[in-house]
Amino acid sequence: MGSFHLKSSSSPPPLAIQWCLFLLFFFRVFFSFGQFTAALADGSDESVLLELKNSLLDPSGLLSSWNSSSSLCSNWFGVSCDSNYRVSSLNITGNGAQGMNATKGDLLLEEIGSMNDEFNYFQGELPGEVTKLPKLKILWAPRTNLVGSFPKDWGTCNDLVMVNLGQNYLTGEVPPLFGSCKKLQFLDLSSNKLNGELSEEIQVPCMILFDVSGNNLTGPIPQFHNSNCLSVEAFDSFGQSAAYLSLLAYKAQVSFPFPFHGGDESSLPVLHSFRRNRINGSLRSMPLAPKMPGKQTVYIFLVGENNLTGPFRENMLQNCRGLDAIVVDVSYNKISGPVPRSLGTSCGSLVLLDASQNQIAGPIPSIFGDIVALNMSWNMLQGPIPEDFGRINGLRYLSLAGNRLNSSIPSSLGQLRSLMVLDLSSNSLSGEIPSELLNLKNLSVLLLNNNRLSGLLPSDLARMTTLRSLNVSFNNLSGPIPSNSNLMSCNNILGNNFSNPCTMYSQQKSGYLENDTASPPNTPSGTGGSRTFTAIEIASIASASAIVSVLIALIILFIYTRKRSPKRDLSSIKKEVTVFEDIGVPLTFEDVVRATRGFNASNCIGSGGFGATYKAEIAPGYLFAIKRLAIGRFQGAQQFHAEVKTLGRFRHPNLVTLIGYHASETEMFLIYNYLPGGNLEKFIQERSMRAVDWRILHKIALDIARALAYLHDQCVPRVLHRDVKPSNILLDDEYNAYLSDFGLARLLGTSETHATTGVAGTFGYVAPEYAMTCRVSDKADVYSYGVVLLELLSDKKALDPSFSSYGDGFNIVAWACMLLRQGQAKEFFTAGLWDVGPHDDLVEVLHLAVVCTVDSLSTRPTMKQVAHRLKKIQPPSC
Repeated sequence: MGSFHLKSSSSPPPLAIQWCLFLLFFFRVFFSFGQFTAALADGSDESVLLELKNSLLDPSGLLSSWNSSSSLCSNWFGVSCDSNYRVSSLNITGNGAQGMNATKGDLLLEEIGSMNDEFNYFQGELPGEVTKLPKLKILWAPRTNLVGSFPKDWGTCNDLVMVNLGQNYLTGEVPPLFGSCKKLQFLDLSSNKLNGELSEEIQVPCMILFDVSGNNLTGPIPQFHNSNCLSVEAFDSFGQSAAYLSLLAYKAQVSFPFPFHGGDESSLPVLHSFRRNRINGSLRSMPLAPKMPGKQTVYIFLVGENNLTGPFRENMLQNCRGLDAIVVDVSYNKISGPVPRSLGTSCGSLVLLDASQNQIAGPIPSIFGDIVALNMSWNMLQGPIPEDFGRINGLRYLSLAGNRLNSSIPSSLGQLRSLMVLDLSSNSLSGEIPSELLNLKNLSVLLLNNNRLSGLLPSDLARMTTLRSLNVSFNNLSGPIPSNSNLMSCNNILGNNFSNPCTMYSQQKSGYLENDTASPPNTPSGTGGSRTFTAIEIASIASASAIVSVLIALIILFIYTRKRSPKRDLSSIKKEVTVFEDIGVPLTFEDVVRATRGFNASNCIGSGGFGATYKAEIAPGYLFAIKRLAIGRFQGAQQFHAEVKTLGRFRHPNLVTLIGYHASETEMFLIYNYLPGGNLEKFIQERSMRAVDWRILHKIALDIARALAYLHDQCVPRVLHRDVKPSNILLDDEYNAYLSDFGLARLLGTSETHATTGVAGTFGYVAPEYAMTCRVSDKADVYSYGVVLLELLSDKKALDPSFSSYGDGFNIVAWACMLLRQGQAKEFFTAGLWDVGPHDDLVEVLHLAVVCTVDSLSTRPTMKQVAHRLKKIQPPSC
C-alpha cells in the first residue's frame, strides 16, 4: 500500500472526480529531496509500487509513468529516492485516486519517510500501517475525508517532523502519544471533530506550528512540557521545511483582519492556534518555550472564540525575550477584570492584541509599548482615552468601540502619523472632534458614531483624500454639512443637528472589516444605527422637499394609472408597504410608484425569471432597487407574507438587504438596497476594458461563498438559493459582492417552475442531479457556485458558443477539466490573469471550482468549506 488514504473494505465510490487534476506546487517546492539521474532502483521497490498502482483507481492516468521500462527514481511520477536509490517518499497529490482495499497494508515500504496524498479524496480511517513506518518524517493528508479516531497502536515516531491532518472528519481525543515525538515541529489538526482535553505531554512550546482550531476541545490550556526543544538548524537540515512553515504561518497571519507587518524577511513565524473550540479556565501564560528557535521569531498565539474566563494575568507574556514580535488574539471569550498596567510594558515585543468581545472592565492602561494594532472593542472599559496613546508612534489600528469611555477625544491622537483605522464608536465621548486628526495622513477609516460629540464637523476632515470610510452619525454635531464631500453618505451623518439637509447619495459601501458602522461583529450588518431613528431625526433629514415629492407622486400616479390595464390598476391596489427596518425617510406605496415613474421601462435596470428590477430614488440621496414580481407565479397571499417576513430577518454583509415589500392580488414587489456597481455578468463582460486584479476576483469569490454559507448553515429555516448565477451577484463601487434573489424560489407556488428550466434555475448553472430528479439540496448551490467561479476566472460563459465544436453537452466544467487533464491550466484563465496572479493560488482556486462541480454530492464541499479554503488563499494587500 503506497497511500494511506484508504477507503474501507467496501467498494470504491463512483468515479466522481476522475477527470480532476490538481497541479502540485508548494509540496514539490519545499519538500523536494533532490534531482537524481536515471538509475536502476531496488527491484523490490519497483514491484511493490507496481502492485500499488494496480490496486488504485487512476482515472487521470497520472501514474502511467509507473512501468518497468522507465527508471523508477528518475521518471516515475511522485517518487523520490535517497542516495542509495531506495524510495524515500511518495507524493501522488492530485491524481484523483478514489480508494483501495484496506487489506493492502503489506505493500508499505519501510524506507518511506514522506507521504503526501492531498486532494485525492479517499474515504475511511487513517490506517495503522502508515503510522508504524519506522522512518516516517512527514505525514501530509489535509482535506482528504478521513474519519474515525487516531490509531491506538501508532508505533514509534522518533523521526516524525511534520503531521498535517487538518480539515478532515477525525473524532476522539488528540492522542498524548504526540508527546513522545521529540522531533515533531509541525502538527496541524485544525477543522476536525476532535474533543476532550489536550495532554500536557505534547511539547507545544517546542513546535513551530501547532493548530487545533475549529474542533470541540474542552478543558484549560495545559502547562505543556518544553524540554529539549529542537533547534531551527536541526529542523531545517531535513530540507527547506522551515521556509514552508514560514509560508503557512504567514498565511495565518495575513488572514488576521489587521494591518500588521511584524518582523522582517529573516523572521520565522511560530503559530500556536487554539481558536474556535470550547476551551475554558483562565489564561495563565502562553505556551512559549523560554528559548524559542531562531534569533528573530514572530510568535502568533490565537485563542479567540472559546470560553476562557478570569482576568488577564500579569505574567502572561513572561517568555517574550528575544522575540521580534508577538501577536495575541483572545477575542470572543469571557475574560473579565481590569487590564494589568504591566501588560503593555512587560513585553516590548507585543505588536498586536485583540481582546475584543470580552467582559474586560476598568480603565485603559496608558502604556502599550510599540504596539501596532490594538482592539479592545465591545468590552466594559471606563474612563478616558489615555493621552499617552499619542506616543505610540507605530500604531496603525486602534479600536475601542462599544465600551463606556467618556471625556473627550485626546488631541494627542493627531500625532499617530501611521494610524490607518480609528474606531471610537458607541461610547459616551463628548466635546468637539479635535482638528488635530487632520494630521493623520494615512487614516482610511474613522468611526465616531453613536457618541455625544458636539460642535462643528471639520470640513477639511470630510475632504481628506485618504479616508474611505467616515461615520459621525448619532452625535450632537451642528452647523453646516461640508459640501463637495464624496466620503460620506446620508446614513453616516444621521442623528445630528446640522443646519442644512443631506444631498449625498445613500449607498451601501463596505468600510473596514466589511462594516462602516460601529455595530459589534455579531450584530447583523446594515442595522446598526437605523433602528433608533426618531420622528424628529427623520423629519430633519427628509426636509421640506418630501412634501413636494408627495405632490409629484400623486400627479405621476394619476397619469400612469390611466394607462395601465385593469389587471395592473395601481389606483385600486391596497397600498400597504411592510418595512423591516427604518431607512430614515417614509417609504410608502406612492413613493415607490413615483420613484419608479410607475415602473417605467426607463427606470428598469434588470429583468429575470422572477420579474423586473427598477431603480428608485425615494428621497434625495436615498436610492433603492424595486423588484416587481410577476403576478400569478407565486404562492397565496398568506403564505407569501409569511415567507417574505422570514427572509426579511436575514442579514449578512454579502447579502443584498431586503428592506420591505408590498403584496396584493394585483401587485407584488420587494424593496432592496441599491448597489451602483452593476452585476457580475456585466463585470465579466466588460473585464477586457480594465486591468485584471487577482485580489478583486478573489474578494468577489470569497464574498459570495460567505453569503451562501450563511444561507445554508446559519439561517433558520435554511435557505437554498437555487439560482446562483452572475446576474444575481451585485457589486458596489469597491467591488464588494452581494448575493441577490436569495429565497425567491421559496415564494414560488407548488406547481410553478422557473421560466428557463423545469426547475428553479438557469441552464448551464443547474446541478445535474437537480435537473434530472428535481430534488434540490445545498450541494446544488455548490455546483452553481462552482460554475460561476469558473466564469469569473476565464473568458468563457457557462455554455459558451466556442464549446460547440466539442459536441453536445460540452460546457465550461468539461473544458476546465480537459485543460487540467492535459496539463494546460494556464490556458483556462482570462487574458492577463496568469501574468499578474500567483500561479499556485490560481490553480488551487481552479481546482476548487472543479471540485464544486463534480457529479458526486458527497465529494462536493460545503459552502462553509469553500469559504474556508478561499480565506486561506488570501492574496497579499498592497
